[in-house]
Amino acid sequence: MDELARYNKARWEELAGANVEFSRPFLELDAVSARSVVDAEGMLGEVAGKSVLCLAAGGGQQSAAFGLLGARTTVFDLSETQLERDRLAAEHYQLDITIVQGDMRDLSCFAEGTFDIVWQAYSINFVPHTGPVFGQVRRVLRAGGLYRLQYNNPYTQGLEEWDGRAYPLKWPYVEGTDMSKQFPHWDVDGGDGVIKQIESPREFLHTLSTVVNGLIGHGFVIRGLWEEQSQDPAAEPGSWEHYKWFAPPYLTIWSRG
Repeated sequence: MDELARYNKARWEELAGANVEFSRPFLELDAVSARSVVDAEGMLGEVAGKSVLCLAAGGGQQSAAFGLLGARTTVFDLSETQLERDRLAAEHYQLDITIVQGDMRDLSCFAEGTFDIVWQAYSINFVPHTGPVFGQVRRVLRAGGLYRLQYNNPYTQGLEEWDGRAYPLKWPYVEGTDMSKQFPHWDVDGGDGVIKQIESPREFLHTLSTVVNGLIGHGFVIRGLWEEQSQDPAAEPGSWEHYKWFAPPYLTIWSRG
C-alpha cells in the first residue's frame, strides 16, 4: 500500500465513521429495488449465477443488491469499515458474499478472467491515473464481460457554488489535477441532520478523453454513456437538484470487454 492508498484509506475510515451516505448498508431491498440499485440503465440482463466484482464499492449497498439477484458476489474495497458494512448486509440477508480488502490498482489476488461483471462504484477519481485500474479490470474480466464505471463529470469539478446568479467555472480542466486542494473538506450529514466536516480524500480530475480513450485502448467496447441530471427545473437555487439541472455531476459508462 503506497502513501496515497494509506491516506485515502484513513479518510474513508473517517468518512464511514461519520456515517457518510455511501457507507450506509441497504437493509430494505427486494428483487425489484435491488435491480434498480445496480442496473438503472438496463444493461445487465440476467445476473443469477454470474460472477460479479463490486470494485471499490464497500458499504453494504451494491454487494447486497447483486447477492439478492442471485449473483456470486465479491466486494473489494480499501476500507475495513466500509467492508464491515458489507458483512452486516450479508448477514442481514443471509447472503454468501466474498469480501476482499485492497487497492483498486492491484487486483493480482484474482486470476485472469474471473468475473462476468465488474461494477465499479464512484471511485476512480480517487487515483491519479486511470490506466492501471482499466488494465487490472480488463485482466480479471472474462471475454465479453461487462464493466460498469461511474465517475465525476470532469467539467463540473471546475465549478464553484451558486453565487446568486450562476455556478462560476473557476478551476482549469487539466487531467490529473488534485481537486482535494481546491475542496479540502467534505460536509457529511450522518443522517441525523448534524453536519460534520471531514478532511477530503485525495481526488483527481480525469478528462472525458482520458477515460473514453483509456477504455478503448484497453480493449473495451463502449455500450453507452449516461449523465445524472435533475428532474426538477423548479429546484431551489443553490440546492443539489438545482445544481444538477445546470451541470450533471456524474457520468456512467457501460462497456464490454
